[in-house]
Amino acid sequence: MARNLQTIGFDADDTLWHNERFYRFTQERFVALLADHAEQEHLEERLLEAEKRNIGHYGFGVKGFVLSMIETAIEVTEGRVPASVISELLAAGQELLAHPLELLPHARDAVESVAGRHRVLLITKGDLLHQERKLAQSGLGDLFDGVEIVSDKVPATYARIFGAFQGGAAAAMMVGNSMKSDVRPVVELGGWGVYVPHGIVWELERADPPVAPRYRALADLSELPALVAEIG
Repeated sequence: MARNLQTIGFDADDTLWHNERFYRFTQERFVALLADHAEQEHLEERLLEAEKRNIGHYGFGVKGFVLSMIETAIEVTEGRVPASVISELLAAGQELLAHPLELLPHARDAVESVAGRHRVLLITKGDLLHQERKLAQSGLGDLFDGVEIVSDKVPATYARIFGAFQGGAAAAMMVGNSMKSDVRPVVELGGWGVYVPHGIVWELERADPPVAPRYRALADLSELPALVAEIG
C-alpha cells in the first residue's frame, strides 16, 4: 500500500459551501403548501420515499428534488393538487438553483494550504450545470487540478478517478461531509477518508463511520492542513 499522499479530493456541497440548508428551507415551503392535505411528518416521509425512488431516474440535485416534490404533491392530494401549488413548487426549485453561494468557514484556506504540495481535485455529484455554476461562483476553481461531476459516489467512481494518477486510491484522500458518499467508499479502496461534519445531514447520506486505520474525523476544515502534513 502506498504511503505517500499524492492526491486529495474535496467534496463540494456542505464541505466547501452551504447546500443542504437551502433544501431544508424549500422542503419547509413544500410542507406549508400542502399542510391542508397531510401532517408535516407524513409529508416529509412521503417526500423522502419519492426521492429514494427517483434517484435512479433523475440523479442527485435540484431537478430530481423538484420532481419528487411534485410527485408527492400529486400523491397526497390524490391528483387534486391545484396548478397554483405546482407553479409554486417549480418557482421554489428555480430559487434553489439561483441561490447565492456561501463558502463555509476555512474552505479557501484549506484548499490553498494543500494545493501547493498535492494534486487537488473537486469531486461532486448533482446537476452538471448547477454544480459548474456554483464552482464558478465560489472563486475556488483555479485551485483545483481537476473537477469531476459524477452521477454517484461509489467505490468504482473513486477507483476510476484516483486510478488515473500515481499511487491510485491508496495514495489518495477524500475530504467530505458525507460518511456514505465521501468517506466509506475511499476507505474501502485503501485510501484516506476524512469526515468533516456539516451539522445538517440528508437522510439518504447517513452511514456509520468505518472502523479503519485510514479514517479520520475533523471538527472543521481548519484542522485539515495539520492532518495532511502528518500523513503526507
